[in-house]
Amino acid sequence: MHEEGNGGGRRAEPELSASGVDQPEFLALERELTVLLRRARANQGEMAREVHPDLESSAYGLLVRLGECGSQRATELAAFVGVGKATMSRQLRALEDLGLVTREPDPADGRAWLITLTPEGRERVGRVREARRARYARRLADWDPEAVAELARLLHELNRGMEK
Repeated sequence: MHEEGNGGGRRAEPELSASGVDQPEFLALERELTVLLRRARANQGEMAREVHPDLESSAYGLLVRLGECGSQRATELAAFVGVGKATMSRQLRALEDLGLVTREPDPADGRAWLITLTPEGRERVGRVREARRARYARRLADWDPEAVAELARLLHELNRGMEK
């Protein structure tokens, strides 16, 4: 580790080896992220099934995005979730067949489609999200609210970094 000689007591920053990945903090980070992501993937599938038993896990993320951002182009949704056009098309067809979304031509570009949550889709997603928030609140009830806010901030930063 090295410290900047600024006299201001800056935190020591770890020196990374050539690969940077053999440092204990990165080994611990990799282990914890692996567990977190495995659990998150399982929870995503569970939440999707709570909306509708036939939904794929990634469909839940689409529904949440539509609930938060309103109508979106299919290409925007595919980029957000990180799936290809074929996967997006299949998922949107399934969501439409279940009555959870509608597709309408985009007035700005007749070749594109705008995807919108139906009232039924909005109600189901809202119900699942409320239940999920209640579970998180119970699990984190002993945490300091500032620590919860810091965790949310750090996860947001991580998510933003993953988009690059």
